Formats: sequence, structure tokens, C-alpha cells
Amino acid sequence: MMGSGRTEKLRMQPRVAWRALQTLIANPEDTAQVFTIIRAMSGPSLQQGFERFITLPFGRRVIEEKLDLLSTLQDRDALRAMPEGSLGRAYLEFVESENLSADGLVEASAAEDEDYQNAWLQRYGVRLRDMHDLWHTTTQYGRDELGELCLLAFSYAQTRNRGIGLIVLFGMLKMRKTLGNRVIGATWRGYRDGRRAAWLPGQNWEALLGRQLAEVRAELAIGEPVAYQAVRQQLMAA
Repeated sequence: MMGSGRTEKLRMQPRVAWRALQTLIANPEDTAQVFTIIRAMSGPSLQQGFERFITLPFGRRVIEEKLDLLSTLQDRDALRAMPEGSLGRAYLEFVESENLSADGLVEASAAEDEDYQNAWLQRYGVRLRDMHDLWHTTTQYGRDELGELCLLAFSYAQTRNRGIGLIVLFGMLKMRKTLGNRVIGATWRGYRDGRRAAWLPGQNWEALLGRQLAEVRAELAIGEPVAYQAVRQQLMAA
């Protein structure tokens, strides 16, 4: 029998977030700063997401059975054995083409010394972190700077984490200097599609991996990233 898993609401730390944001702007490759900003400005969003998560039968199963998405994503042989066109195969192709591993986000977030206060909240928060590249694969936003920005806008719509919103705002203002208003349109489309899509944190990704990517995208009501793709095509043609 599960309890509520409720913890004290986390206080926002704008000064911590601002320092991390300045560091991130100076060095966009310093991924650990992203987690610092998200944590510092998350406020009640993680707790609220968790409370929604455990109202779902699968969410309660994740907590009660201690299901670990990371171990599934680390099993590349199993992913490679999945059908052609499946989400699992597409995810594997994505991380291999980008020279990524499921452990990369773990290492980046560990540098921030996360304290979730509660074991159940931690399991939810860690699962949310580990599905980041699945969201890349499913939304079809790339790992280029604009793709990451659009995915963060999508993620903000899904999670309402103000830290993510802060990164999106400053990222958009920074990229606007080189891309103009096109970046605003692409970012807004990412946010809008995040609002319209199913709630991705609550999905049974382990089961979805074996299904066709096109079917998964349709079932989750994930729109085609047309604005992002248009800007990318313009940049390649320039």
C-alpha cells in the first residue's frame, strides 16, 4: 500500500539559477548547468507531476515495482532486436548517431548533487530525466541548438518547470540574434505541440519501444515539427 509520497514544496532559488544560466550561456556544452537551473527553479512542478503520475495505474506500478527505465535503455542488444521502424530502433539509431549513451544524462545530473527528499519522488524525477532522448526521438527534434531549444519548449509545456521555461526564454533571445524571428516561430510551435500532446511523463515507454514510431507519435498526438524543419532546411540551403 502506497502513501502519498508528499514532500515539502521546494523553494525556488533564483540566484542559483541566474549564476548557472550565465555559466551555461558562456559554455552551452556544460550540461550540468541545465540540471542546476531546472532544480533551482522547479518549485512545486516536480511534486505536482509526481502526484499526477501516481494517479495512473502504470505510474503506481513504476513506484511499487521500482521499474527502471534506464536499464531498459542501456540494453542495446534488446533495442537492436526490435522491429525495423520501431521506437526502440529509432531511439538506438539516434543515440548511436549522436554518440550518446543513456548514462550521459545520469553523469550530468549527478554533478548537481540532486536531493529529491523522498524515494518515490526520486524515482519519478530520475525516470523523467532518463526519457529525454526518447522525447528527442519521438518529437523528431534534433540535438542541434535549435532542436534542443524546441524540445525544451515542448518539455516546458509538458512539465511546467519554470527552470526549463527560463532556459527557453534566454536561449530564444540568444538565437534570435542570428536566426531572427524564425527561432520564435519554431520555439512557439514546440511549446504548442507540447500542450497538445499526451502527457509523456506518464507513458509506459518500456511497452512503446517495440511499437512502430509512426504509431506511437500518432497515439501520443505529437505534431510534426514543421517550423523547426523549415528553419533547418533554410540554414542548410544558405
